[in-house]
Amino acid sequence: MLTVAARHEFSGFELDAKFSSDHGITVLFGASGSGKSTIAHVVSGLLRPMAGHVALGDHVLFDGDTRIWVPPHRRRIGYIFQDARLFPHLTVRANLRFGAWFARHRPSADEFSRITEMLGLGPVLDRRPAHLSGGEKQRVAIGRALLSNPRLIIADEPLAALDQARKAEILPYFERLRDEVKVPMLYVSHSSAEVARLATTVVALSDGKVLRQGEPSVIFGDPSVLPLGPRGAGSVLDALVKEQHPDGLTELVAGGQPLFVPQIPHPVGGQVSLRISAHDVILARSRPLDISALNVVPCTITKIRAGDGPGAMVALHSAAGSFLARVTKRSIQRLGLSQGVDCFAIIKSVAIAPKDIS
Repeated sequence: MLTVAARHEFSGFELDAKFSSDHGITVLFGASGSGKSTIAHVVSGLLRPMAGHVALGDHVLFDGDTRIWVPPHRRRIGYIFQDARLFPHLTVRANLRFGAWFARHRPSADEFSRITEMLGLGPVLDRRPAHLSGGEKQRVAIGRALLSNPRLIIADEPLAALDQARKAEILPYFERLRDEVKVPMLYVSHSSAEVARLATTVVALSDGKVLRQGEPSVIFGDPSVLPLGPRGAGSVLDALVKEQHPDGLTELVAGGQPLFVPQIPHPVGGQVSLRISAHDVILARSRPLDISALNVVPCTITKIRAGDGPGAMVALHSAAGSFLARVTKRSIQRLGLSQGVDCFAIIKSVAIAPKDIS
């Protein structure tokens, strides 16, 4: 388990963050300047905080009171940066083996083959970085981190420098790391889509402080926790693929509630995550008739948080799960919306992220 309690100040910014994480992928989530990368640097040893305590299992990496400080190269932490940072004069094979050499770890031939096969690197092992795509370079960086025999992997916005096509290429490999490799990961991101798809646990950050920690559905369903602000608010629901319809729609089911989305190439019975933006949800007091929207979900209002401007965030609970709607204060008053009131949510669109990658 990773335990972090760190305080630091520099250039007008103050970090005062406490959290712990265990298995899977823990995502540090927040807007730019919220302290995500600063925490990653504290954990990796690239930044020595002014005070606090950092431990990985029974290994204390930093303690301000006892003046314990383990240098970065002795922490056994694999680091994946935004840019792959490969040695241009070395082949892919040599770059991969450098991570193991630097960590004084000698991977077996089976371990090397397993990791290169999992990351699809076999065909490019003898190439140099100049002849790799951005996605291939990042896969090499992932492999180098794994071959260093780490107790923890830190991925600091590893997809930020990639276009959408390359992001779509790399995301399944992070899913495989989460599901197949028993090494915990600290993943830095400000992308709701990445969080919805990858996170086991989310640590929501704002202005150097932890707003809340929990499962993605819990964090995204809380109107008081909006690390990206109201415009970036949204929720995550889990669903199963029920049927592929011939008219180009996929029917999903979440908690018994049917939901229709544009067809996705996913088998019946497959599990998916639904990312629902708060501004894509419309509320009605009675079930609407003769409308084009296919997704009308009965729900109950659990909380309303009014903003400083004309808008408000409404937390909803349904058979499908909890999610948010962003409406105007005038609409709340006109419809008589309040905590405990039953209503209907018309969901205009959802973003789909497959959970199993077989």
